[in-house]
Amino acid sequence: MPDERLQKLLASAGVASRRKAEELIQAGRVRVNGRVVTELGTRARPGLDRIEVDGRAVVVEKPLTILLNKPRGVVCTASDPEGRPTVLELVRGVHARLFPVGRLDFQTSGALILTNDGDLAQALTHPRFGVDKT
Repeated sequence: MPDERLQKLLASAGVASRRKAEELIQAGRVRVNGRVVTELGTRARPGLDRIEVDGRAVVVEKPLTILLNKPRGVVCTASDPEGRPTVLELVRGVHARLFPVGRLDFQTSGALILTNDGDLAQALTHPRFGVDKT
């Protein structure tokens, strides 16, 4: 993998949002290869550089995307306070931090993308990219 901005890597690993990751970096809570990093824009190589936040190693997952045929009676969310089945429960054997891209109604079935790739999700959902949805 090519090197990436540290705040983006932290966000991809689920540590924090990019903005919160910037705060962590500026507060001196992030280390790369044992060296404290406080400068925004610092780059690191996932899988090669050791990245730590507050002394805990950060693991950057490889991108994973799943096309799921969502059945009726399942919600398009990671967790549901009402206890209804979620799309993530349908892929229990997958050990990646996935999230649904878009939504289908509870009683609607159809194709739904699950991914851990924030760039892909952004490209598919942000209006400026003009991706048609049916």
